Amino acid sequence: MRLKNIIAIIFVLLLAGNVNAQTIPAWKITVLEEWIQKSDSPVIVGFWATWCKPCLGEIPYFEALAAKYKDKGVRLLLVSLDMKEDYPKAIVATIQKRKFASEVVWLNETNADYFCPKIDSSWSGALPSTLLVNNKKGYRKFFEEAIPEEKLEQEIIKLIAD
Repeated sequence: MRLKNIIAIIFVLLLAGNVNAQTIPAWKITVLEEWIQKSDSPVIVGFWATWCKPCLGEIPYFEALAAKYKDKGVRLLLVSLDMKEDYPKAIVATIQKRKFASEVVWLNETNADYFCPKIDSSWSGALPSTLLVNNKKGYRKFFEEAIPEEKLEQEIIKLIAD
């Protein structure tokens, strides 16, 4: 075999490995609560699902704004509320198709009456929903709706304000 062919085969294998290498951790609500409580940076927690069109519509500008304010420490965590049968295959496929770059976890819970109030007492479980938290300044705000880009940026400014 020629060296060019060997290099080409290795390249294809590496590429294929990267496509399948993306793993989505399965978190219980207690793990998510701890992650939020221990965060020392401003965080945006976006609750979404692969079947939720408004969710999929807002994630690109959530990512863009998180990147814009990264130097202020802003982090974005996308929490999938997909059904167990969609984990991980449908979630990974959606992330790859839409080229989402943020950290993604799957909430391994089935009882919304249990996990929703742990995020916010007003949350009915509707999607999209978003939680903004800055533990250093005691800031916590929850939205049970799609957030337009301009409003999200205004909320991020409040999240990081001194």
